[in-house]
Amino acid sequence: MTMKTKFTVLLLSLIGIGPVAAEIAPTDSFNAFVRHMAKQHRFNETELRTLFKAVNIQQPILDAMSKPAEGKPWFQYREIFMTEARIAGGVQFWKDNAAALQAVERQYGVPAEIIVAIIGVETKYGAHTGKYRVIDALATLGFAYPPRSEFFLKELEQFLVLAREEHMDPLQPMGSYAGAMGFPQFMPSSFRSFAKDFDGDGKRDIWTNPADAIASVAHYFVRNQWQPGAPVAYPVSAKGEAYRQALSKGVKPDIGVAELRQLQVELPPQLAGTEKVKLLSYQQQAGEDLWLGLHNFYVITRYNHSPLYAMAVYQLSQAIAARKT
Repeated sequence: MTMKTKFTVLLLSLIGIGPVAAEIAPTDSFNAFVRHMAKQHRFNETELRTLFKAVNIQQPILDAMSKPAEGKPWFQYREIFMTEARIAGGVQFWKDNAAALQAVERQYGVPAEIIVAIIGVETKYGAHTGKYRVIDALATLGFAYPPRSEFFLKELEQFLVLAREEHMDPLQPMGSYAGAMGFPQFMPSSFRSFAKDFDGDGKRDIWTNPADAIASVAHYFVRNQWQPGAPVAYPVSAKGEAYRQALSKGVKPDIGVAELRQLQVELPPQLAGTEKVKLLSYQQQAGEDLWLGLHNFYVITRYNHSPLYAMAVYQLSQAIAARKT
């Protein structure tokens, strides 16, 4: 047993959790959460406590949090998403939802291939939307995962509010181990802010309605300042080692094109010298690939802050678009 596993077992034993799942203990954190929901959102405390008696803290969720795919190097991460099955699945999803994708692209200005790729990376076009009850996932991480408890308790709060708004039984919706939901894997706060009822049936259904999911993804991108018609990223090359001065953490464009050219990075001629860009390095089995992330690449990272994720979405979108034509 590793030290990390021993710590987890000790932590769970202290709050009364067994090896797989258990009810939520009435800790100070839980009691404070219930009081907050009653005061802030006018929930009934007794009803909430009754609801949470049917909610379970789940050890597999805690285990999954320690193994994110973004911990892999690029050449391994890419192999997860750039597969024949995912490319072909994207082409089929596009064909099956062509009318919605065309209408959404016209209304929001987000390319159909980007929307399809997001849904492809997130859930393989709706095939894998999650096996955990959303309320179990959020409660587990909110009450039994101290490193991220603040974030997940806020999402639990948002989930209970949206369940009330959408007239859903909070024990029914399913999602990922982190509480992400539906085709696009929206967290509850994103659902409340960005989910759309595209077909006008009175429901924002991102679990079973691809049209609503497609419009919701596009709306998310627009609200994060997607620039219609603008490029996303360019592969680039460099002479010498001076370019390494421009490699830095983060994903936000932080260096001018003119400055990169002075560092002997060979850039597309159409880029204006004053434009801000992000130089990115992607690890291959031998060497690295250099890419230039533009504003729209940064917008993709608002969906998931990993530059690996954003590049997977972009490359999958290009492969799907090329295959479809």
